[in-house]
Amino acid sequence: MDNKGKTLLFGALLGAVTGLIAAMLITRRAERDEKSTAITAGDGVKIGALVFGLLRAIASIGDD
Repeated sequence: MDNKGKTLLFGALLGAVTGLIAAMLITRRAERDEKSTAITAGDGVKIGALVFGLLRAIASIGDD
């Protein structure tokens, strides 16, 4: 496997683990607050903006 393939595989695994941890935290919060869902529309927008900012920061690494 070449370097690009290894990088893509690592990124996919890291994203899957991060998503799993996020889902566990959300379900734990929902159980604690006894709600059917713990994410509101506003929370979703905030998370989306944070993820977009993170991806932008990752894309700009090395652009000095």
